[in-house]
Amino acid sequence: MSTEFTGDSASPVTDAAADEVVALLSDLIRINTSNPTHPERPAAEWVAAKLDEIGVESTIIEAEPGRASTIARIEGTNRDRAPLLIHGHLDVVPANAAEWSVDPFGGEVKDGYVWGRGAVDMKDMDAMTLAVVRDWHRRGVKPDRDVVLAFVSDEEAGGRKGAHYLVDNHRELFADCTEAISEVGGFSYTIHDDLRMYLVQTAEKGIGWIKLRSERRPGHGSMVHDDNAVTALAEAVSRIGQHTFPVHLTPTVRRFLEEFGDLTGLPIDVDDPESALKHVGGMARMIGATMRNTANPTMLTAGYKENVIPSTAEAVIDTRFLPGYEDELLDTIDELIGEYVTREYVMRDIAVETAFDGAIVDLMADAVRSEDPSGRLVPYMMSGGTDAKSFSELGIRNFGFAPLLLPPDLDFSALFHGIDERVPVPALQFGVRVLDRFLRAV
Repeated sequence: MSTEFTGDSASPVTDAAADEVVALLSDLIRINTSNPTHPERPAAEWVAAKLDEIGVESTIIEAEPGRASTIARIEGTNRDRAPLLIHGHLDVVPANAAEWSVDPFGGEVKDGYVWGRGAVDMKDMDAMTLAVVRDWHRRGVKPDRDVVLAFVSDEEAGGRKGAHYLVDNHRELFADCTEAISEVGGFSYTIHDDLRMYLVQTAEKGIGWIKLRSERRPGHGSMVHDDNAVTALAEAVSRIGQHTFPVHLTPTVRRFLEEFGDLTGLPIDVDDPESALKHVGGMARMIGATMRNTANPTMLTAGYKENVIPSTAEAVIDTRFLPGYEDELLDTIDELIGEYVTREYVMRDIAVETAFDGAIVDLMADAVRSEDPSGRLVPYMMSGGTDAKSFSELGIRNFGFAPLLLPPDLDFSALFHGIDERVPVPALQFGVRVLDRFLRAV
């Protein structure tokens, strides 16, 4: 089945933009921005240079030396309207070259894909955005409303040296924005040859990395010892790891299930949501994770010698909570850890959710259908987190909308932080056309 669409003649985006997005992405991948070992400053300067070439002034802001973000504003023709924010992160997670079939920082183009770390998370959206605004310059296009561009650092570590820093220290750059688009949404999911869902992220779970600590009496490993910090901690970790939280349907997940049932004709019962998971195929793990809070043990630390019972033992639990259900999560953790274990957050970030409605959603749908008449927009919740958490604190409505038309057999979710990360060239070019339509209309 072919998944390439050329759109209709009403789309004035040029072939140059469709070609340039590939080169832009390859060049950006070649700038190693692995967090935290390779600071983003070189990539931030590269973005600034690409904007400077089209006469768009930008500002580079560092949270600390090297941890840089590039911010710019493209003026629209209607200054009475609130600006739209497009934000994308420049950092990537590390990659072990020995595990890859290509150089993870080579930006290679082969077999119809652009390969490399960041190809889908999320230098593809950075490149598509740059391709569109650079093409506007060639065509003399100006958007109706101002568009604020934020190419930020440190998203892969929670954004404390990126989006969070900018919101805390430079909020005037974004304070008048009312809506934003960014990553992990707008990608296609093929139901059959003539029907594709484009999943738009309208919500994401909160993040809480919780350290557990037990302090008990130390002793010699050869003795009878009934006051062992390792034992107390291990029992707490086991109880948490085996616990199943109750199901709660937020508005986003309920809407997803309803839309999925309507589009497919499958027997989706929103009053028995777990039974629906068997119908959603490869999305079951992702959708299942957004029906309940989760808590997964990820780290254990204790002891310094084989025959010494230590006085302390620590563990880390990666918890994710649904919008409105953080208190339930913490109450449950307190019940499960028991009498001899304490807890504290080592990192926390909010859950976010916005309604799947309004003119901005209608315009996303129009832009997608103009390029793929078989495409239908459906909201979903992300089980992880993005910089939307930071910008939501300014009252900005955030949507994951980085449009890609994907081959039906591509395991897209496995490419995020995965080995041989790559994005199809036709998907990038489709994304440029959709973004151009959307941004000119919004």
